[in-house]
Amino acid sequence: MKRILLTIAYDGTRYSGWQKQLSPEVMTVEGELEKALRVLFRSPELTCVGASRTDRGVHALGQRATIDVETTIPVEKIPLAILPLLPQDIIVVKAEEVPSTFHPRYDCVKKTYEYRIWNGRIKNPKERLYSTFVYCPLDVEKMDLAAKKFIGTYDFAAFCAAGSAVSSTVRTIFDCYVKKEGNLINIYVTGDGFLYNMVRIMAGTLMAVGQGKISPNEILQIILSMDRRNAGQTAEPQGLTLQEIYYNFQGKSVDSLD
Repeated sequence: MKRILLTIAYDGTRYSGWQKQLSPEVMTVEGELEKALRVLFRSPELTCVGASRTDRGVHALGQRATIDVETTIPVEKIPLAILPLLPQDIIVVKAEEVPSTFHPRYDCVKKTYEYRIWNGRIKNPKERLYSTFVYCPLDVEKMDLAAKKFIGTYDFAAFCAAGSAVSSTVRTIFDCYVKKEGNLINIYVTGDGFLYNMVRIMAGTLMAVGQGKISPNEILQIILSMDRRNAGQTAEPQGLTLQEIYYNFQGKSVDSLD
């Protein structure tokens, strides 16, 4: 039996998030992936274990999931083998064998998300599914200054949506910055883990900073307040993309394993 780590990219527009639901009528990324994997490996009970639960409408370039399977298909050939069995908005980018003790969620050391904002007087129809539209001008310098205030280890309860069942709301943010490219404003954040809707609330707060509603110097006060009411609105889901999930094995990245 091999434990195989898959890297998955998907357009989340049509799906009710990553995690499969009890009702088979609810279409999810994990559900569609499992259907294809069961056909490929002729294993009706096969299940995959995902690294991160993205919400409805959220996208991914570097989602990760593991499967345990007996197969004669060379592991590196799995992405091509499964391609015809998947819908066009889901792709297995890479497959690699990992130790049997590996867990895609618990062995994660950090994750990177990107949030995209289309900032201009007129909407861009090509961006409507992959960014949020903000009409009024945003001060990117102030947004970037505010973004850096998130870096560190804090209790991020103020940036957690209601309904989360986590035992601790303490997280570490390693990097957070804002970059402008034409009309696109991109927010990048890397951390050891994220709370429910945390990145979207951070993005909504940074947009409020860009509009002059919140000062960059207020970010730390909001964090320390641990009060969700003090942070900005939860930004729309379509602007969010899970970019990468990182692991280490004895000092080696998963991507460097033979």
